[in-house]
Amino acid sequence: MAVGSGNRIMNWVCLHLVLVLIFSANAVYCGTLVKSLPGFDGELPFKLYTGYTTVNGSEMFYYFIESEGNPKKDPLLLWYSGGPGCSAFNGLIYENGPLAFNVTDYEGGVPNTYYYPYSWSRTASLLFVDAPVGTGFSYATDASEYATSDTKTAAQVYGFLRTWLNEHPKYLKVQLFVGADSYAGVSGTIVVHHIIAGNDAGVLPRLNLKGYILGCPRTDSTINENSKYVFSHRMGLISDELYYSAKNSCNSDFYGATTDEPECYEDVQLIARQIKDINKNHILEPKCTWASPVHDGDSARRSMQEYEYPEDLLRSPQEYPEFCHNFDYALSYVWANDDDVRAALNIRNLTVFDWKRCNKSLDYTFDVASVLEYHKNLSTKGLQVLIFNGDHDLTIPNTGTEEWIKKLDLTVVNDWRPWLVDGQIAGYTIKYSENGYRLTYATLKGAGHSPQEYKRREGYDMFSRFIHYFPI
Repeated sequence: MAVGSGNRIMNWVCLHLVLVLIFSANAVYCGTLVKSLPGFDGELPFKLYTGYTTVNGSEMFYYFIESEGNPKKDPLLLWYSGGPGCSAFNGLIYENGPLAFNVTDYEGGVPNTYYYPYSWSRTASLLFVDAPVGTGFSYATDASEYATSDTKTAAQVYGFLRTWLNEHPKYLKVQLFVGADSYAGVSGTIVVHHIIAGNDAGVLPRLNLKGYILGCPRTDSTINENSKYVFSHRMGLISDELYYSAKNSCNSDFYGATTDEPECYEDVQLIARQIKDINKNHILEPKCTWASPVHDGDSARRSMQEYEYPEDLLRSPQEYPEFCHNFDYALSYVWANDDDVRAALNIRNLTVFDWKRCNKSLDYTFDVASVLEYHKNLSTKGLQVLIFNGDHDLTIPNTGTEEWIKKLDLTVVNDWRPWLVDGQIAGYTIKYSENGYRLTYATLKGAGHSPQEYKRREGYDMFSRFIHYFPI
């Protein structure tokens, strides 16, 4: 489809929807500019649009933030979160976007937000989507659509992106990057594959894909899971004796330990007990817990890393000091379930009754154990790639990320070195290249899972340098 034709169709669609709005009580949006939000002082100093894009029987909700730099030339970054089932709200508020909660002064009610200056939107347009359907404010009009998987999520996100760009053709001209973090590293990699396959097949309009960005990405089940044991040993969480005993008895495959291999199984179970009270998202931060009965009787303490009960956390906020990372998460439930906030975001009534930051009840099939072969194939396509990890992340450790990158067998062009922000070491980086394909890997020193939540300023500098082809 030509761009001019796309514009005429867009105009016709919007005219049709306006007529529907006039003659129907049910409002439908082409994408609405949000000028203010409850809890934010004054008008938003950036352009935020929200809306829905139809993909088969699903209505995919998005937040779009136009670049605060030069939107006609700055790249477009599609971003969604992992889980699976975690809302792109994470990116908007905690990671990449221009908003943040005022945690320090919270006294109840709708939490206040403020403008965060080191947003990725300073230098790129950001398209956050709640994916897969059932995540955040995305919902299905066909109940069968709620059953999803790794492959279906990838197809759905690709369908969303292509439809959204058809509806907003001016962004077809700018450079496109696909971004995802954590478990979305699986489907996000496949989305990139779909874009290239569509372009190669001549599907129009052609998407101007330049590369992809993955933060602490789930990539290969065996590598990612085994890396937790290597990381725990390197960080001094388990003893040399126990680690080497397990390494020998399990033949370095801790993930595959079963009761059929009693010595290996016993060693792995002992390691699990050694690290069970460590905060897996950031090993140096406290694990937020409170007295709560559990069914198995193993412990009277339940971790908020696995279960979030914001009502419990907010009931007596003075008992949960600011250093409890999950207090920030709890505020999202209050904010996103407030009627005034929903009205400001143009959320359709009676579609999502109870918003969750991460929906753990998705009907989800984990049907892709590894996307390593996808990465190997993509390494022949001349893309620009950024992979990054926090170096205190036990959920998806940097040791595993570094291992699978080495399996791509790329040529090192800039060897391991520190990278700096304001004259201080912000992490370490290494750059690979092969036939026009360039992969930059970076750690964020002191960061957990996901890295930008802990090092937002450093995360912005890393992104800004990469997206404009400067060395990190």
